[in-house]
Formats: sequence, structure tokens, C-alpha cells
Amino acid sequence: MNHAITLGKLNMRNPLVLLSGTAGYGIEMKDLVDLKKVGAVVAKTVTLEAKAGNKPPRITEVYGGVVNAIGLENPGVDVFMKKYWPQVVKLPTEMVISVGGHSEDEFVACFERFAHDKTVKAVEINLSCPNVRAKKLISQDDEMTASLITRLKKMTHASIIAKLTPQVNDITAIARAAESAGADALCLVNTFPAMKIDINKRKPSLGNVYGGLAGRCVKPMAVRAVHLCAKQVKIPIIASGGVYSWEDAIEFIMAGATAVGIGTANFTYPDIAERILKGMDAYANKNKLSSWAEIRGIV
Repeated sequence: MNHAITLGKLNMRNPLVLLSGTAGYGIEMKDLVDLKKVGAVVAKTVTLEAKAGNKPPRITEVYGGVVNAIGLENPGVDVFMKKYWPQVVKLPTEMVISVGGHSEDEFVACFERFAHDKTVKAVEINLSCPNVRAKKLISQDDEMTASLITRLKKMTHASIIAKLTPQVNDITAIARAAESAGADALCLVNTFPAMKIDINKRKPSLGNVYGGLAGRCVKPMAVRAVHLCAKQVKIPIIASGGVYSWEDAIEFIMAGATAVGIGTANFTYPDIAERILKGMDAYANKNKLSSWAEIRGIV
């Protein structure tokens, strides 16, 4: 079985991606999982300036998942590129930088810090973090999405991955806008808006009050989003939302995904990617598949 897939200019040995915010900068995972069994790691999102993140508590468990409100805590792009990236880029897997921001200009200014760095092969544009104070997420507007990606595409040789939110009436419209502006791939989907109340303390369980829901409970909604978008765009899709098993990964591929992101499961099972890859390999052998393209979007 040839597990290799391509996301724009990013050549991955297999379709499994450790998602941003769940694997640190990749360095934290190197002794917990064999990164040679991972297709790519998306580093924790960085912003133009350092961010302290939201008021704790920042994560709480719910039935079938977790609600988090980290708030993009990070040291800022300059510190990341100087202190972390030289270590990160040496890891034995493909590494993807993730960039966040409140405005188009902020994204562009952040992007400028590494736009000409030849060691950067792919950049995730996090247009959809629900845990920051913003009246409207960029990926809730097709024109804003297209405008930003058009500007960033002109600045770099690296592949651009647009990470979209499910908080829209028609996610396919945003997906088409991202593709038309030059995005090389999509990441679907970010977390769903949620809240949990501590009935003993009679207050919200999160310091931020609201957060983003992730985990097994969101998978059916994520599968739907991937299935809808895969029929509307030609660029590759990284599917994410509740992946805990090889069956989950196969389901997303059948829905139309080229790659499969692992997020919340990393917290409980840091080596989950190895287990999933083993199961996918067994499935491929049993069904006499030579590549994942044979079943991609088959449903």
C-alpha cells in the first residue's frame, strides 16, 4: 500500500496530520509518537504579537468530547521563528506553520516574517478560531476569505491551507472562495461553539464562558461538511473532527478527504496516529487497495 499523498507542494508519507493546538510545536511529541509514522504536524498557531490566551480554566470535558477556550496563547511569530522553528523543521515529518490574526493586515504582517524562508513548505491560515474576541471570523465571509488568501498567495512559495469554521450557513461557498483565491488545500472543520455550566459552582466551567467543542461528538457534522465541500472543490481537504480510530479516518476519506487530522485524541493517546495507520494499512491490504485515491470520495 502506498500511503503517500500530496497537499499542494507538501509531499506526505501518509495522510495523517497532527492538528494545530494538540501537538504543541511537534517537539513535545517526539518522545511520545514515532513521527516517521505521521504525515505532517501542524504547529500551534502563532500570531504577530505574543498572546497570553484566555482566562483559565481553558478546557473542560463534556460527554463525547471537550470544550476549550485557549485563546491562541503563543510567544509571537518572531520568537517562534527564532527559538522554535530551527528545532521544529528538523523533526522527521513534514511541519506546517499555523498563523492566526484578527484582521487581514495582521495576518499579512505575521506572514511577512517567514514568507521568504525556503524551509517553510506549507502554512495553515487559521481563519476560524472561535475563542478570540471578534465580531466576525474571516472564514464566515467569502469575500474576506478570498481577499486575504489572494494577498498571502502572492507573498510565498509555500502551500497555503485554509482552515475554515463550521459557523456558517453554507460552508461550500467559503470553500469555493478559498479555492478561487489560490488556496492549495482546506482544513475542515474547526471546533463548534459550545458552553458548559458547573451546576455546583453555578457558573460557567470555562473562564471565557464559551469555547469550542471538539471530540467524537462532532464527527458526524464534520463528515457532512467534508462531503459537501469535496463535491464543490478540486483542491485537497484535510478532514478533522472526532478522529479516534482507523475507521474514522477511512470514513473521512470516503467522504472526500485527502488527509485526516487527529486532534483531541492526541491528548489521551499521544501515539494514536501509529495505531490508526496500522489499522488503515490492514484495511487497505484486506481490500486490495494500492492507494487511498481508489476510495476517496466514493460515497
